[in-house]
Amino acid sequence: MTKPAADRQAKINAVRILAKSIYRDLEAQGFDEKQIVALATELISEVTARISQREPATTHVAAAR
Repeated sequence: MTKPAADRQAKINAVRILAKSIYRDLEAQGFDEKQIVALATELISEVTARISQREPATTHVAAAR
């Protein structure tokens, strides 16, 4: 495996571990599944908003195709 591929795989693994850890912590603090899904939805919304702020031209070009 090349260095960039190994780095990419390490980040993928780190994200998976972090997600499991956050999920367990939220459960331990009393959050239920609906609340955890709501948090995940908000995170996705934040990322989507950032992407659209950064790349508005790309979004419009892709939509026009």
